[in-house]
Amino acid sequence: MAGSGIGIIGGTGQLGRAIAASWLNSGAVQPEELWLVNRSGTAPGFEHYPEINVTTDRDAMLAACDTVLLCLPPDAARGMKAIAPDRLVLSVMAGIGRDELTRLSASPRVVRAMSSPAAERHLAYSPWIATAAVTEADRACVTRLLGACGLTDEIEDEDQIDHFTAMTGPVPGFVAFFAAAMTDHAIRMGIAPEIADRAMRQLFLGSGQMLSRDTRSAQEHVDEMIAYAGTTAEGLRSLQGSPLAEALSTALGAAAAKAARIGRNEG
Repeated sequence: MAGSGIGIIGGTGQLGRAIAASWLNSGAVQPEELWLVNRSGTAPGFEHYPEINVTTDRDAMLAACDTVLLCLPPDAARGMKAIAPDRLVLSVMAGIGRDELTRLSASPRVVRAMSSPAAERHLAYSPWIATAAVTEADRACVTRLLGACGLTDEIEDEDQIDHFTAMTGPVPGFVAFFAAAMTDHAIRMGIAPEIADRAMRQLFLGSGQMLSRDTRSAQEHVDEMIAYAGTTAEGLRSLQGSPLAEALSTALGAAAAKAARIGRNEG
């Protein structure tokens, strides 16, 4: 019988490290309960948690853990057999669906999710979908673990995970593109690059916090600013008449299609 620990295979990559840090820093997982499995047997960045278990031995981890998180590159996972038999398996690997996760892990209790490196700051959005064999106790465990990373929702359509991989998986991702575009505009207007950069960082920080804490939707904020008919309204009306929204939708669709191709092992 497996122990009650929680193991991460690939837990020292960028995403695995961020999720592990969120669990430890929030107290969702105690250091002595956490097992990290990788090829080096080391865990840089976790020196202040000497109680965690770091190993190259997957079987040792499985003996101690009843829950396993997969943070491997998809190709690396495909090269392994029976990754986590009979455990609760949580995966944040891009593109790998529940059916393949069940085959790779040799466990029927599989949850496919997506998160982001923002988990380390408890700011990730982590949607997930479960197989039929996942129990209510399993769901409570997944909600606790992903909730420590930020916000989380169970969804009903697995195809949506690919879209969330495109939209909320990369942080700052597409938001950074818009910040860079506004910074470049400011510089073209003669504003010093370091001031432009500082201003845009603060703009996106403040905007994100206001949107996250306000009950109004993003569209309601846009409508309100247009109705005010000030300087921002003039710019927003110009954007509404541009192909920007459609171009963004196309870009997000391309990223989601890439995730789906990864799942089909098409690269």
